[in-house]
Amino acid sequence: MRLVLISLAASLVAATPALANEARVEARGGIIWNGSDSEELAGVAAGYDYDLGETAFAGAEVSADKLLTDGTKVSFGFSARAGAKIGEAGKLYGIGGYSTENCDSCEGAWSLGAGYQHSFGKFYAKAEYRHFFPDNALFTDTDAAVIGLGVKF
Repeated sequence: MRLVLISLAASLVAATPALANEARVEARGGIIWNGSDSEELAGVAAGYDYDLGETAFAGAEVSADKLLTDGTKVSFGFSARAGAKIGEAGKLYGIGGYSTENCDSCEGAWSLGAGYQHSFGKFYAKAEYRHFFPDNALFTDTDAAVIGLGVKF
């Protein structure tokens, strides 16, 4: 009986498309800008992508990013992303979410953007653009472009 159960479990594992369902963590850096200023930023993110069939996926992500200038604090982000699998190693996606304030006089912001992630075995690299819409109309919209390097589990 034990052999039958082990064989059944092994066949279920082999038949499950687990490669698309993956957890990931990354380090990232980039630049954020508005009409009059730009600043560098660095951060980390973690997420999980769910397989939606052969060609699509959806996922969730949490992040912590810091502007590399005095007078700022860590901004925490909560996002969702969905997209298409491109070939064996690529993912093209749209992303949207909310980020907390990054300074005492700043406001949180909603964001929308797009990105591309490419896998190199267990590792990946990505490039992403986001446009931020601040909660307070006194602050101008900002844009950010980041690159990330990470590992998948």
